[in-house]
Amino acid sequence: MKVFVTGVGGQLGHDVMNELAKRGYEGVGTDIAPEYSGAQDGTAVTTMPYVQMDITDAEMVEKVIAEVKPDVVVHCAAWTAVDMAEDDDKVEKVRAINAGGTQNIANVCKKLDSKMVYIGTDYVFDGQGTEPWQPDCKDYKPLNVYGQTKLEGELAVSNTLDKYFIVRIAWVFGVNGKNFIKTMLNVGKKFETVRVVNDQIGTPTYTYDLARLLVDMVETEKYGYYHATNEGGYISWYDFTCEIFKQAGYTTNVVPVTTEEYGLSKAARPFNSRLDKSKLVEAGFEPLPTWQDALSRYLKEIEY
Repeated sequence: MKVFVTGVGGQLGHDVMNELAKRGYEGVGTDIAPEYSGAQDGTAVTTMPYVQMDITDAEMVEKVIAEVKPDVVVHCAAWTAVDMAEDDDKVEKVRAINAGGTQNIANVCKKLDSKMVYIGTDYVFDGQGTEPWQPDCKDYKPLNVYGQTKLEGELAVSNTLDKYFIVRIAWVFGVNGKNFIKTMLNVGKKFETVRVVNDQIGTPTYTYDLARLLVDMVETEKYGYYHATNEGGYISWYDFTCEIFKQAGYTTNVVPVTTEEYGLSKAARPFNSRLDKSKLVEAGFEPLPTWQDALSRYLKEIEY
């Protein structure tokens, strides 16, 4: 099986490439940078070829992917800076990447009859209520530009292809890149007290675990929409921070505040990011380990 992975400079793409290498599959990575620099800890994927590609350039996308002729495209590339996406001068660029770039890739997958994996987000929903969102729920009401453009990417895939996996995730962390855990570790080291919101509820997703699941998926033809986060129950960012500090051995005081009290955020955030993952088990896929276990392994991975 030959797999083409976009966004290998990010947290998930990097881990997908490592998982492919581990299983002996042929992986080809791509990103916007001229060369693949590897993870920030220096653990570059040296065994896999890399090609530069701008996903917003339809001609380039067609040329590159047609030359690779992959059985599967795992599309991890995306604009993920949620607040910056709200800037008037950034909206069209965000749409060109998340919607247009995805459409470009889907078009080539259709021509080549390749499977496609699209990484979705809890932000396609309005985040209201307390019921977990179902993977096949079509009640989309994104609250911000990021969510809207990611939804447009989802629809580009589902309207173009039959052989697709749309996998929505939330609260992502991995070795390669910035994330909430790294931010909290830095903040907790500098300050005696930190304020963290306690009214946004969801579950974290460790890209190392998610990469395993995605490769499991592409080995099958169990197409459709899925939700995938770590197990371990729904929590708030406040709960997550308390566990991060506990496992890291910090004595930093964590103060719970509401989103309104916290302020600062330019983009509206969903309060309810609970994603129902039961469809994974029904399809025969192995769920991800608990987020507590994932956090423990991650802290060791980053040598914290």
